[in-house]
Amino acid sequence: MKSSLATATVIPQEKPVLQLSQIMAAPAKRDPYPYIMASGCLSPDIAPALNADFPDIKKNGYLPLSLLKRKGMFDALLRDLEGPEIAALLSDKLGLELRDKPRMITVRKWSAGNDGRIHNDGEAKICTSLIYLNETWPEGDAGRLRVLRSEKSFDDTAAEVPPIFGTFFAFARTENSWHGHKPFTGERRVIQTTWLRSWDDFERKEKRGRFAFMLKRLLSSSY
Repeated sequence: MKSSLATATVIPQEKPVLQLSQIMAAPAKRDPYPYIMASGCLSPDIAPALNADFPDIKKNGYLPLSLLKRKGMFDALLRDLEGPEIAALLSDKLGLELRDKPRMITVRKWSAGNDGRIHNDGEAKICTSLIYLNETWPEGDAGRLRVLRSEKSFDDTAAEVPPIFGTFFAFARTENSWHGHKPFTGERRVIQTTWLRSWDDFERKEKRGRFAFMLKRLLSSSY
């Protein structure tokens, strides 16, 4: 006898690209400010597809995601970065509340020699995360983000972040969350996610990013 109940169609869930288990297992540091660093957060097997789908950005600097084309593996990673799981995980690890906060994603492909100066983020930012997408990196300390104990010198370093494929770094914005990297000129692929205090802050930063993009387009036709 046939059952009168309709059989539900099971839609398989896509496998996450970002390996949250690696971030969950990484210890949260508190000195000199709350941060977390984890390696192996992306499978090396996806590197060719992710590189192929990465936006063809011509100039240095971060671009707002709203100005970029999303496709393939790049889009799959972005959806993980936009999901509730990463916000909940970082809230717990860093002692913040990010679950209800707007987040802005920006993307970089190139660095110039004047990028990376020591700085602290503005109060509009609550937390910033970075996922690096470079399959190799030159020897030396150029372009390697540093967690700094002060704004005075790169030598006052608490930790250094290798910008290698699958390295994930996140930190809470505090009054002393100094960071930066020594000058590097060349390809430096990274996706940055920033959680902000409010949607007003989001709109302000989005407009600023779009203005900077349009200004660069006016100054150069090679974008």
